[in-house]
Amino acid sequence: MKRLAVLSLILISSLAVAQTPARVRGTITSLDGDVLSVKSREGRDLKIHLTSNVGVTTAKATTLEELKGKYVGVTAMNKGGKMTALEVHAIPPQAKPGHFPWDLQPDSTMTNANLDGIAQTSGGNEITLNYQGGSQKILVPPGTPIVAFDPGSRADLKPGEWIWTNARQEADGKIVSERLNVSKGGVKPPH
Repeated sequence: MKRLAVLSLILISSLAVAQTPARVRGTITSLDGDVLSVKSREGRDLKIHLTSNVGVTTAKATTLEELKGKYVGVTAMNKGGKMTALEVHAIPPQAKPGHFPWDLQPDSTMTNANLDGIAQTSGGNEITLNYQGGSQKILVPPGTPIVAFDPGSRADLKPGEWIWTNARQEADGKIVSERLNVSKGGVKPPH
């Protein structure tokens, strides 16, 4: 019995190592079957293997008022002692709630929470974000990208469009995506 428990632990550990989260941001260069070629924002040429049922959403501009009461992600930086948004976007309700470091820019953060309040203030709008165990007030200056999403399809995966995906990198280095966001009409998903 003890041996079975040890083998189970080894199997679970190897599965965790075998699949690593991989956030990919970049410009589509081609789509060949289930392989999406992307030039990453760092300049690397990547091949993303799409699952057969990959979910695609297209970005569209929206407003804070349209997102009020909804679950959002806000990427921000501390500027002069005040959290200031770099972008605000609708996110799926299963996204991890909270306030944590993010990789958009050095020292950036992500807050996933309900957008419960909007107040006009000097320098823009101050939004109140509430999540289990905490809240954040973040300044949203004029011109900050505010994005929602519409259902899309593989037909939206065209060369020149920008994508963002929270993919997984397998032990063999293969990048696999089950869901991705793509730009449309000049509106980019979070980047």
